[in-house]
Amino acid sequence: MQLFYNPEISKTTKEFTLQADESKHLLKVLRKKKGDEFHVTNGKGWLFVASLVNVDPKHTTAMVVSAQKRHAKMHSLHMAVAPPKSNDRFEWFLEKATEIGVNEITPIICSRSERKTLKMDRLQKVIQGAMKQSLRTFLPVLHTPITFTEYLKKKHAGILFIAHCHEGEKMELKRRIAPDKPITILIGPEGDFTEGEVDQAYENGFLPVSLGESRLRTETAAIYACTTVAVFNSR
Repeated sequence: MQLFYNPEISKTTKEFTLQADESKHLLKVLRKKKGDEFHVTNGKGWLFVASLVNVDPKHTTAMVVSAQKRHAKMHSLHMAVAPPKSNDRFEWFLEKATEIGVNEITPIICSRSERKTLKMDRLQKVIQGAMKQSLRTFLPVLHTPITFTEYLKKKHAGILFIAHCHEGEKMELKRRIAPDKPITILIGPEGDFTEGEVDQAYENGFLPVSLGESRLRTETAAIYACTTVAVFNSR
């Protein structure tokens, strides 16, 4: 099965217009013709079977044949991650986190962050591509970058964690997770959070966690955290 994405479809949709890139792939690459069926998601948990009605490359339309709610129950995980200096490494994190399963991702700008601007349109396409490739029907929410301090001022639901390399008592992440509870995890930049940032996080209710004995790159630590939460909630 090959999955396509259209955020405007709902369970009550009868007919819809395909986005230009999706239309081109269906008609030029897959050689689909009028009446042929394909699968599409709206990124909100729904899987649709659709049939091509009009195959004009400039205005391709399709009708919904059936609709099914998929992945009705998914763990709630919000990853707040300081983007590494390399764009490729952050894109890799977004791709793998989407495949593993994550609800929200917030790029946080910290004192030691080397990258403070992101090409959000490009990153959205990375997430969409990963969702389609992995046949998931939930599209993670990618928030605009925000400073660490401003992020802490927001309201956060569930259990809050911060992973850092400073000395102090820390419990392994897998031992702090509670089943079916919303989770937020802070992952710092390549130089780690400052001690002041760690103290700020503690003051705002974040608990320290360990991701093992090895020193991990930012994107590796973030993927380790995503995987740990996903495995725990799949039991």
